[in-house]
Amino acid sequence: MHRLRTCAARLRPLAASRTVQNYSHKQPAAPRTFQPIRCFTAPVAAEPFLSGTSSNYVEEMYFAWLENPKSVHKSWDVFFRNANAGAPPGMAYQSPPPLGMSLSGLASAQSLVSAQPNVEKLVEDHLAVQSLIRAYQIRGHHVAQLDPLGIMDADLDSFVPADIITSSDKLGFYGLDESDLDKVFRLPTTTFIGGSESALPLREIIRRLEMAYCQHIGVEFMFINDLEQCQWIREKFEKPGVMQFTLDEKRTLLARMVRATRFEEFLQRKWSSEKRFGLEGCESLIPALKTIIDRSSANGVDNVIMGMPHRGRLNVLANVIRKELEQIFCQFDSKLEAADEGSGDVKYHLGMYHRRINRVTERDITLSLMANPSHLEAVDPVVQGKTKAEQFYCGDTDGKKVMSILLHGDAAFAGQGIVYETFHLSDLPSYTTHGTVHVVVNNQIGFTTDPRMARSSPYPTDVARVVNAPIFHVNADDPEAVMYVCNVAAEWRATFHKDVVVDLVGYRRNGHNEMDEPMFTQPLMYKQIKKQKPVLQKYAERLTSEGAVTQQEYEEEISKYDKICEEAYERSKDEKIMHIKHWLDSPWPGFFTLDGQPKSMSCPHTGLSEEDLTHIGEVASSVPVEDFTVHGGLKRILKSRADMIKSRTVDWALGEYMAFGSLLKEGINVRLSGQDVERGTFSHRHHVLHDQNVDKRTCIPMNHLWPNQAPYTVCNSSLSEYGVLGFELGFAMASPNALVLWEAQFGDFNNTAQGIIDQFISPGQAKWVRQNGIVLLLPHGMEGMGPEHSSARPERFLQMCNDDSDMFPKITDDFAVRQLYDCNWIVVNCSTPANYFHVLRRQILQPFRKPLIIFTPKSLLRHPEAKSSFNDMNSGEPHDLHHRQQGCEDYELNRERTARGMEADVAIARIEVFCACCLHLVKAEVERFPNAELVWCQEEHKNQGYYDYVKPRIRTTINRERPVWYAGRDPAAAPATGNKHTHLQELKRFLDTTFNMEAFKGLS
Repeated sequence: MHRLRTCAARLRPLAASRTVQNYSHKQPAAPRTFQPIRCFTAPVAAEPFLSGTSSNYVEEMYFAWLENPKSVHKSWDVFFRNANAGAPPGMAYQSPPPLGMSLSGLASAQSLVSAQPNVEKLVEDHLAVQSLIRAYQIRGHHVAQLDPLGIMDADLDSFVPADIITSSDKLGFYGLDESDLDKVFRLPTTTFIGGSESALPLREIIRRLEMAYCQHIGVEFMFINDLEQCQWIREKFEKPGVMQFTLDEKRTLLARMVRATRFEEFLQRKWSSEKRFGLEGCESLIPALKTIIDRSSANGVDNVIMGMPHRGRLNVLANVIRKELEQIFCQFDSKLEAADEGSGDVKYHLGMYHRRINRVTERDITLSLMANPSHLEAVDPVVQGKTKAEQFYCGDTDGKKVMSILLHGDAAFAGQGIVYETFHLSDLPSYTTHGTVHVVVNNQIGFTTDPRMARSSPYPTDVARVVNAPIFHVNADDPEAVMYVCNVAAEWRATFHKDVVVDLVGYRRNGHNEMDEPMFTQPLMYKQIKKQKPVLQKYAERLTSEGAVTQQEYEEEISKYDKICEEAYERSKDEKIMHIKHWLDSPWPGFFTLDGQPKSMSCPHTGLSEEDLTHIGEVASSVPVEDFTVHGGLKRILKSRADMIKSRTVDWALGEYMAFGSLLKEGINVRLSGQDVERGTFSHRHHVLHDQNVDKRTCIPMNHLWPNQAPYTVCNSSLSEYGVLGFELGFAMASPNALVLWEAQFGDFNNTAQGIIDQFISPGQAKWVRQNGIVLLLPHGMEGMGPEHSSARPERFLQMCNDDSDMFPKITDDFAVRQLYDCNWIVVNCSTPANYFHVLRRQILQPFRKPLIIFTPKSLLRHPEAKSSFNDMNSGEPHDLHHRQQGCEDYELNRERTARGMEADVAIARIEVFCACCLHLVKAEVERFPNAELVWCQEEHKNQGYYDYVKPRIRTTINRERPVWYAGRDPAAAPATGNKHTHLQELKRFLDTTFNMEAFKGLS
């Protein structure tokens, strides 16, 4: 509320709507309904108010009266009714009734008694002052001095809100004038500007509001719908004298500014023609991050996981993570080669993991900076996933030990949708990391794009408002303001365990990279930047003028760090130091070795004993909780599972259940995430049972399998692919001893997460030597359900496989496992529950981790022939799996072959492991039929699916002695028809072609 006065003209609109508009010089926000703060039962009539009652008290009564007129004393009821009815402010007041007169008599009185002449002014002025205070709290950030250059408005608008006092003539907005400036006003409880004082002159009130909200810090928080949180922020910024620093703190801050600045200058001197995406213009980022980490460490955090774009990354590695400088410098030497494979990405994309002592708190702290590609903000959900995993593994249920810090660029923060998707996960039970500190390095420019052309919102940080995260804008050329804001941000996260944003408003001294010419597109900005005194110089001059440091001490600090850089530069020339192991952001100590020796390329049997299969099946078909009412339809499903266990067979859902359950027994955590995965999109899984009579009462039978089993997490995600897949990828990075699966609602939808697949999953090991065992379950199948619900686009995954179609592999004893190890990921299309079971178990039992892409079926989930016996699951080895290759079309082909009586004429060999293709088995199979025509049959269209991948590999296997024909659907732009009749026609034509040998002979 901005202007609440007792005059009828101002009360009427409020009474009519009972809402208050969020005034803004931009588009106004939606009205916010006020709730009564407290109920007033029996105050003393009006006299106490007339003699100086708090304006806040009156305002609270007014809102209480709006909600319920009976909640206030009758005299106040009459007062507010008269005002709303149109009585002039001075006439709305009625004195209490004489002794003996009932309150109802007062209410029915029609005459209005004139009040004392000063009553109207007293009421109006107190409420006006409260409205003024609230205006600064809401909109003060719009006039804060945030741009170090003094030429831009951080909110892209130079308009000054009408209710912000910039001159005495604007007092009229509140019905005040200069004569009121020296009057003393009682302060409401919704401000802390008075400190220990309860009243201040208006002049001092305005001055303190300007100091709190309109200097180098702009605070956005009044949209938060929690009173306690708003009061907490008010106290942090309004209380007089809060931004005070000790001499030691100032000297430490100066030393950090020296390191941040001289590091960039050193790189510029040594490698002036190299891209490094330096931090010049926003060097205060380094002390900002160190302040957040210091304060968080003091609050008990011992593990910080960070993600950031390329700008400033080398500086953060050097001065925040404290990576050895020589390891950074050697990356600039083009003559040095990595001592081990990897180093597939540029130096400003690489990550780091380091455990060290925090010298401020003297506590151990682990710092991780995640490797990430140039796809801005793509690393955000990955960081959150890894943070969640680290919290999970150490039992940190409240986020008090492990936290995340995300750095952003201003243009990307506003422009990339993944930012919203990541924020949207922040409070979801299975995804929350209990608060992230977001730091925006706001250069006020994109690559070359003016922010006025790059976003529609006032600030780049407005997306954070959707989760009620406070936003602290701060001028990056004021290091002490930056330090204070970062302390508050860390305290907020520790107190409320919610996200918070620090918008570090600075500039970019050079172009997008050091070779770029920014004057082409931003001539005025860069003319000013050339004149701009560096922040280190300004802060040093400030401290020397204060007597905090001497000029000699300042110069010695510079000399000391320059010497550190020079010595590291000399060490960087040693050819032996360049190892990719120094750039791992998620090391897995002990996983790759056994008794100090590298693990052998072998894999244990993936089979399971009949006893374990039976036990898991019995639990899967029961409700292991008493007094739990399940849905009637689910009872039939559970009974069907029990019947399958008795007959020693399993369907697809039960095969998955047994794979998961067996791994839990072996201490392997299993996490399944995605849209609707608890039940399963096709209502086949039902891993979470819901009590039909008690809201939110659920049961997960898989967590009742074994006494000391690992936990099973199954969680429906938000309606997101990009964000959630990135999150699960990050979760899988934290430990190799977990099976982490993401299931798409339909396989088609994986392309919404293409950035994660293309930049992290497919090339992750090649770029960053970072193995990952993430599993993608992608429902797939041409079943007449339309192009949006049919194809997971297997051709795209196969195109990114790194095997060579012209090379036949060398057959060795460990060939089967070695082939899997050499590929960048494993792509399969299983067609039996047993094969699916073995693939999932092998994913954990093999001595390495590779992403696993599984094209899962839809029609086979309930296909009467898609069953496997316990015998298929009792024993098995990875290489045996290839002997049982089956394809999704196998059931249709077998049926058609039988119907045509062609069992003696047609042999069907099935391939379902593609990347790491079993060419030696294909070769053996082909050699059994030396005179046969070779036909590749698939349900996908010819230009899609597997044909273009398998054809050259089969040809290589047979030395190109025979052609490989195609049988299937014709090329098409869309994956599948949505017309059932057309689908059946296509299927008939497809089968006719497959079994027409003459058609293929004619082609030859």
